[in-house]
Amino acid sequence: MAQTLFDKIWNQHTVAVSDGGSALITIDRVFLHERTGAAALKRMAEMGRAVLDPARVFAVMDHIVDTRIGRGDDTLMPGGSGFITETRAACREAGIRLFDVNDRDQGIVHIISGEQGIVLPGLTLVAPDSHTCTQGAFGALAWGIGSSEAEHAMVTGTLRLERPKTMRVRFEGELSFGVTAKDMILTLIAQHGAGGGAGHVVEFAGEAVKALDMEARMTLCNMATEFSAMTGIIAPDAKTFEYLSGRPLAPADFDDPAWAELVSDAGASFDREITIDASQIAPMVSWGTSPEQAIAVDGKVPGGPAQAHVYMGLPAGQTLEGTAVDAAFIGSCTNSRISDLRRAASILHGQHIAPSIKKALVVPGSLAVKRQAETEGLDKVFEAAGFEWRMSGCSLCFYAGGEGFPEGSRTISSTNRNFEGRQGPGIRTHIASPETVAASAIAGAIADPRAYAKEEA
Repeated sequence: MAQTLFDKIWNQHTVAVSDGGSALITIDRVFLHERTGAAALKRMAEMGRAVLDPARVFAVMDHIVDTRIGRGDDTLMPGGSGFITETRAACREAGIRLFDVNDRDQGIVHIISGEQGIVLPGLTLVAPDSHTCTQGAFGALAWGIGSSEAEHAMVTGTLRLERPKTMRVRFEGELSFGVTAKDMILTLIAQHGAGGGAGHVVEFAGEAVKALDMEARMTLCNMATEFSAMTGIIAPDAKTFEYLSGRPLAPADFDDPAWAELVSDAGASFDREITIDASQIAPMVSWGTSPEQAIAVDGKVPGGPAQAHVYMGLPAGQTLEGTAVDAAFIGSCTNSRISDLRRAASILHGQHIAPSIKKALVVPGSLAVKRQAETEGLDKVFEAAGFEWRMSGCSLCFYAGGEGFPEGSRTISSTNRNFEGRQGPGIRTHIASPETVAASAIAGAIADPRAYAKEEA
């Protein structure tokens, strides 16, 4: 019987199925962060339970740490240093590999997992973070869980799950100049709603997906959770194996014949299928307070929930392009990899942000990305253009009471969420690609990146 990629991974990891239909699934990797990791490990210790296999559990300092150069355990977030020190102590006690505040391999969890070769094709991987779905780009079944589920996975190596439905989203055709994976996923969510993927594992496929490099595939899968999907996944191929080859924790070679089978069989049945013409996608920008409230950069704001219009200060019918912005942010687990920084820097080279921009920041997704960018001189390009160059972390995307933007700022941002207060009290966030952020920072208003981008030779 023809199987989907999801079917194959699910079946390989199923230990048992209950009379009610739920399954007990083996978990290959667990990734913790300091916001919830210490609490989970502490509760386990109090109950006398140990990590079943510490070699399969990893932790990182990324959510609470500041991104300021020279940072340490002290944070702008009140009480933040306690999360850091407690996680460090708990990981040491449990024998878990920790990517500490200034470890040379520190970074945002969903970025360093691939960098280190922790995520691999065909694995199951969980973390107490909804954007764990990013790692489905490697052909893994990766999803976000709660803290108590993380405890269960660490103690037993399993989790009980209801089998999700399957959906295939095909992006057929070729992307136009200046259009990115960020625009692809925003188009899907805008067309089919923020709840369109609820209860499904979404496999991304089609010509346009195959043409994406690994970092763009991670961007695509990253926002599957904004589509309400359990996760997103892409079949691994030569690009996947080339990216992982030589990574510190990856296998020495990629000759595992099972990996070649990690594709959906011809004739495999999905519960739902969507096809999108990639050639018709334009650079996208959100206008409201949900990722589904996004339109082409040169479009007009449609009618929508009154609260979204009030919060964002944008009436229906207003042209989005040309709307003044106060701040610009390039970072987050969606768009802070080296390819993102290269593309944004190419637009900013020889340019400067508008005088009206109060704050412009670049936060590399990992310290490895930061070093690579500095080797290539990208940091100098950003600084010459008026951007601040920062350390790796989540704090400027996920507001936890520490770092942020001037209250009430209208921010053009490469993040994944534009909810009310997502980047701080009263912050009005417009999510877009790094290229659109760079172009808008130069213009001082939401701008079409195609007017600034340079065609590759």
